[in-house]
Amino acid sequence: MVEAALRSGAASRRCVFEVFARRLPEGRRYGVVAGTGRLVEAVERFRFGDAEIAFLRDTGVVDEPTLEFLAGYRFTGEIWGYAEGECYFPGSPVLVVEADFAQAVVLETLVLSILNHDSAVASAASRMTSAAGDRPCIEMGSRRTHEEAAVASARAAYIAGFATTSNLEAGRRFGVPTAGTAAHAFTLLHDDEREAFAAQISSLGKGTTLLVDTYDVPRAVELAVELAGPELGAVRLDSGDLLEQAREVREQLDRLGATGTKIVVTSDLDEYAIAALAAGPVDRYGVGTSLVTGSGAPTAGMVYKLVARTDDSGELVGVAKKSKDKQSVAGRKYALRRRNGRGVAEAELIGIGEAPVDDGDDRALLVPLMAGGEVVDRAALALDVARARHAASRAELPAAAHRLQRGEPAIPTVFEAPSPGDAGRSPTSVAP
Repeated sequence: MVEAALRSGAASRRCVFEVFARRLPEGRRYGVVAGTGRLVEAVERFRFGDAEIAFLRDTGVVDEPTLEFLAGYRFTGEIWGYAEGECYFPGSPVLVVEADFAQAVVLETLVLSILNHDSAVASAASRMTSAAGDRPCIEMGSRRTHEEAAVASARAAYIAGFATTSNLEAGRRFGVPTAGTAAHAFTLLHDDEREAFAAQISSLGKGTTLLVDTYDVPRAVELAVELAGPELGAVRLDSGDLLEQAREVREQLDRLGATGTKIVVTSDLDEYAIAALAAGPVDRYGVGTSLVTGSGAPTAGMVYKLVARTDDSGELVGVAKKSKDKQSVAGRKYALRRRNGRGVAEAELIGIGEAPVDDGDDRALLVPLMAGGEVVDRAALALDVARARHAASRAELPAAAHRLQRGEPAIPTVFEAPSPGDAGRSPTSVAP
């Protein structure tokens, strides 16, 4: 596309690309935007180096003028988007990219690969932390996904309310708090559980978490309290009927005087299992496979579509795909979260060509992320800022949003028709 556009002269046309999801995964009530911080930093440093140019030349993918363009590539356009951690709905313009065609179209795969993955994980994580209430969730999915996806998953899960991750690289790279437990292999390494537990307590202290279901749970719990006393930090259950076992273990711990010892449960948990365990004396949930695979929805289904471009006179005009079942809405978008007088969200209001009118209780959603190819506000990309933003965004949704049963999006998406001549107005007029 870039080669043909450079040859025709259309490559320099100013364009507006938009990222949105036509629908949420079946039955979901809302989605969560994640990956924005990773994305803008990736765009800022996106280059074609000597090795990439040599490969493209040797394989004849593009011609020499295109190689020259790519060798000097640097994004110099503007990007607006939903701030990381924000909830989104079908049609939400979660990212708006404005640049000339050649600059913007090259970014499609980069943009979608980051946003689709991280938003899928964050959306699943939000459902899990909502079901968990005030009981912390631990991200433990690194062994169930690609090694780099594991790091990104831990970051996305933290934004959506997970307390910690077992992925140390996520701690090093992004500052996500880390925590973990021993595996069955550690117990099996030793001649018996007594030797294994004693070694772990000796090294990590009485506040450690002991895995008690390698052999016999009641016997292991008794042994754990015997060795660590009431200061034992926690025990972990990883198999069997977790609800019934948690009740039995809680009763046993209390009887042995370890009333402060926590119970951590793992074993293929998802949001439904977490909700089912709400009635039990569980203190923490360790979640792996379901989290890093989006709990059945491994992609957010976002697309990157051209919605406006300049015509021969330099005017910005809306363009749209009209094919069956995959239509897009032409024109630059603006978004408000319409709220009632109690601050509860009622609709996703999308203006085409101009911002919808704020009736006094609404909240603008598009914020500037990059200008002239540079990140606008790095402090706003901080992980704890995104985490707090998500908590606030989820809290303003109506009660139906928090149900795990399949249903429609929690609020409707409403598009407002553009006023004549307004297709080219800039979303910089929309304050965060």
